[in-house]
Amino acid sequence: MKKTSTRLADGRELVYYDLRDDTARGAADRRPLEPTVTTSEIRHDALLGDAVAVASHRQGRTYHPPADECPLCPTRGDRLSEIPEPSYDVVVFENRFPSLAGDAGRCEVVCFTSDHDASFADLTEEQARLVLDAWTDRTSELSHLPSVEQVFCFENRGAEIGVTLQHPHGQIYAYPFTTPRTATMLRSVAAHRRATGGENLFDAVLERELAGERIVLEGEHWVAFVPYAAHWPYEVHLYPRRRVPDLLALDEAARTEFPQVYLELLRRFDRIFDGPDTGAGSGRTEGGGSAGGSRTPYIAAWHQAPFGAAAASHGVERDDFALHLELFTVRRTSGKLKFLAGSESGMNVFINDVPPERAAERLREVASS
Repeated sequence: MKKTSTRLADGRELVYYDLRDDTARGAADRRPLEPTVTTSEIRHDALLGDAVAVASHRQGRTYHPPADECPLCPTRGDRLSEIPEPSYDVVVFENRFPSLAGDAGRCEVVCFTSDHDASFADLTEEQARLVLDAWTDRTSELSHLPSVEQVFCFENRGAEIGVTLQHPHGQIYAYPFTTPRTATMLRSVAAHRRATGGENLFDAVLERELAGERIVLEGEHWVAFVPYAAHWPYEVHLYPRRRVPDLLALDEAARTEFPQVYLELLRRFDRIFDGPDTGAGSGRTEGGGSAGGSRTPYIAAWHQAPFGAAAASHGVERDDFALHLELFTVRRTSGKLKFLAGSESGMNVFINDVPPERAAERLREVASS
């Protein structure tokens, strides 16, 4: 992997990650951009104890542009974009409309490929490994910023999720605090260790799933399963077999196998709504999407341990946390979405329409031949 860092016209950082070591990057951003002005602010909810980012400048962000005006495609001729080069492998840059900025953290955009019509599932194993290396490098770089406590790499795909740019991309949020979801996990790990005399809760969960019927696929170094108490109709958790706190701690064997396992998992997500079990008339296109050219919408979220003393403040060591990826779709069956209604949105009590065991069975049925 070759890494090249540069600056956009408004001063934001942009980093190219290239497969070839002899790739040269030197194109300048020719756009007449003014310096980025952000108004990001973190406010704390006194009753719930969580944090809310207020970022009014995001109202003016790019919204569903036509393909020939996509800001994530490479610059070609007079069509200028966020990426000055005419092509790229993987590129990361500071978000022009960040939710978090300055002392309130940092937001970055990760473009997986210069091919506007592709998806992560279309990448080769070599390309997917480059994305993993970019996630890892950004986690390392952002963890050293004085305001950052937790780094969150994720992908939102599909208009149903709320994605406003269709180009294959993800984001990285560097929070100045430990997120509520992670804090809850840390408290659960601490409570389980006290109750069992030292057992790690993540290890116990993985051991239980390995012995059950919700396994979706297994590799030598990774395991994917539908959790016992899945919140979403189709939700898969992907764990390395060896517990590590973050992407930085993965060994080379796990890094090598990851693209094989993850790409297969994503391709299964693009097939789960085929067939009689999920409704009639859900034919597919050549690209693996559903009828009409759409693909299964999903969120893919990496959960990493917070940095610094955050874990200890919840009663555990940082190494007690287990890196894992959570992948889920908001679709519950062909043509129908899982909306968060009163119980979910009002009380955070989820109601799942699909038994986790059946979801796992379905994801095994659509394995690549």
